[in-house]
Amino acid sequence: MIEYDEQDKRMVLKLVYYGPALSGKTTNLLRLHDLLAKEGRGDLMVLDTKDDRTIFFDLLPFFLTAPSGLKIKLKVYTVPGQVKHDATRKAVLQRADGVAFIADSQLSEVANNASSFENLERNLSFVGIGIDVIPLVIQYNKRDLAGIVPEDDVMRVWGKTGLPVLMASALQGWGVVETFRKLVELTYDHIDRKYGLNSNHGLDRETFLVKLTQASEGEE
Repeated sequence: MIEYDEQDKRMVLKLVYYGPALSGKTTNLLRLHDLLAKEGRGDLMVLDTKDDRTIFFDLLPFFLTAPSGLKIKLKVYTVPGQVKHDATRKAVLQRADGVAFIADSQLSEVANNASSFENLERNLSFVGIGIDVIPLVIQYNKRDLAGIVPEDDVMRVWGKTGLPVLMASALQGWGVVETFRKLVELTYDHIDRKYGLNSNHGLDRETFLVKLTQASEGEE
């Protein structure tokens, strides 16, 4: 669902952070905004309401110009976690090019994670995107807490899917950039196959990753 204008040499990519309420989607973007290099990074927009942290979206744009002159804009959104905002989830998923599913590692949230992932699959289908086609990574957040699902159990469930699974604590900042980097990597591979970012625009995978995921000075 990439927005691509060959004549104007303009491409807009959209990544969406999805998951149950309070799993740490917004915290991921806030930490990501802090950790990534400031050059070319836009302002982070956070919309709060009384009953949900992100009723519409958080917007985190980055900008990159390929050697061919192709200008690439990358937008990163979150969706609201509460079920009553499902229409907004669908709207945010429109034209998504990649998804990070943010699961809550707490044992008490296992059922909510499963329900939210099923909701993601339904809503992707609703907007015309196959879950087996779109670049998708899984992050198990809140690994700093007690009472969490053991990592071996997480991998036992998700390992057979072939999806990348990353452990994180968005609150502490670890695993955040790694999740984003993996999603950017998968997204590059997807669009390179379709539009030849390397062969047609001189933008190789490593340059793409470094430009979009490099950390701020002093951060890993």
